[in-house]
Order: sequence, then C-alpha cells, then structure tokens
Amino acid sequence: MYPIVKKVVLSSAVKEFEVRAPMVAEKAQAGHFFIMRANERGERIPLTIADYDREKGTITTIIQELGASSTLVGQMEEGDEILDFVGPLGVPSEIELFDGPTVLVGGGIGIAPIFPIARALKAAGNEVISIIGARNKDLLIWEEKMASVSDKLIVCTDDGSYGRQGFVTDALKDLYAERGKLAAVWAIGPMPMMRAIANVTRPWAVKTIVSMNPLMMDGTGMCGACRVQVGEETKFACVDGPEFDGHLVDFDLAIKRLAIYKDQEKRALAALEHKGGHCGCQ
Repeated sequence: MYPIVKKVVLSSAVKEFEVRAPMVAEKAQAGHFFIMRANERGERIPLTIADYDREKGTITTIIQELGASSTLVGQMEEGDEILDFVGPLGVPSEIELFDGPTVLVGGGIGIAPIFPIARALKAAGNEVISIIGARNKDLLIWEEKMASVSDKLIVCTDDGSYGRQGFVTDALKDLYAERGKLAAVWAIGPMPMMRAIANVTRPWAVKTIVSMNPLMMDGTGMCGACRVQVGEETKFACVDGPEFDGHLVDFDLAIKRLAIYKDQEKRALAALEHKGGHCGCQ
C-alpha cells in the first residue's frame, strides 16, 4: 500500500497529492508517468509525475476530477492508502544542452508535469523560458515553482484576471517575435492547446515536444488502447511516449479517440454522485 502523506486542494476540482512510493521515486525522471488504482474497485489511472523526492521516497502528482475514477481519488485524504502504484513508466524527456532558449508551455494542470522538465533543462545549463496559462487566476497552479526553475516566466489567463490576458499561443508568438530564435518548445496541457502550439511552431521549424494523454489501460503496450498516430507510424504512448514530436502527431484522431467513452464516463459519474460520492477507501 502507498500512503498519501500530503494533500493540497488547489481548487474545487484540482488536488495535489504527495504519495510515499520509494521504489518509484528512486528511478523517476522528468517525463515519466505512473499508473495508480485507488482500491480494488477502482480503474487504473495514468498520471504524469509532477515532482519526486528521492530522499523522502515520495512522488507528487496533480489530479483533476473529471470522471468517476478521478473523483474517487480526489476524495482521498492524507493517511489514506493507494492500493496500486506502478512506475516509473514511459520514456523520460530527452534533456540536452540546446543552442538557444528552451520554452516550456504549460496549460491548466499541464503546468505541473512541465515543472520537472523545466528543472532538468535548467540543470543542464539551458536558458529556460516558461509560459503558463489558465482560464482564470483561481485555476492557475505552481507559479512559484515554475518561477524557481525559469529564467523568465510569462503568466497568461484567458479572462485577464492575472498576468497577461490571452492564450499561451499568443505569448509564444510574441516571444518568438522578440527573440527571433527558439531552440526547442515543450507543451503539456489539453490536446487542443498542444495542437495549437504545434501549429504555431511548425512554420518556424522549431523542435516541439508534446506529452500525449490518451486512453490507457495496462501501461505495457499490450492492450493498444493508447495508440497514437505519429507521422506514418502507430505509436503507443505508454512505451514509446508519452512525449512525441508535436509536428507529427495526428491530434484530430487523438482527440476523437479520447472521446470514445464519454457517455460511459458520464453514466459512471452520475452513478457515483447518486451514491453520495463516497469512494469506499476507508
């Protein structure tokens, strides 16, 4: 069992969890993810590793309550124990010293998994410019953590309630106009946002990496649920990713596949709410 040692409520639907999982923390690197299962009745949930502490043996992750399973996890509290916690999984981010500024773009809860990549790029000697965005100030997370690993931090909100008003794509366009050259761009967030970032950088021929979050079941490449079309190849996010060349990803197909079980998810969430939302973790 894997105890929750810390829980932070970032907003009504977004929770930060620090979980004691020493064997996962020991080998975790930027870009890795893990799969958890809250209890014997829970679904497997893939989550990106947002931070890790090898000394404490803990993993930090952010979860947004969207469906029944994520809502169940969001209701867990400090001291509760997670039944399964498997990882680290996937291919870690390729960290190198680039000839020019690197840009990290995080949208919504995608800000959290972009943090360890920014930290690793900074540690490798890169100039790190981060652009983070949310719909409004209340939904913005980890501003201080991103500032701590960035040479420059640009904050955007859709409604202008904090930082500059507008989308992260607008900030990226302005940054490119200002600097003239960017060595690489990482983007993590909702698929439409990552698609928009890739469309912005394609004419510039700037290396652009996105982290895909497709449907996933076993995390070993056996079930094929997480397949993603990348150029002419079919890739599996769990073993080939989750990071891919954003200019080659078929986002239209990926977004369509992500919606396959929307009706079932709505029914499961409605059933959970009908039962009072108790997770059965006690």
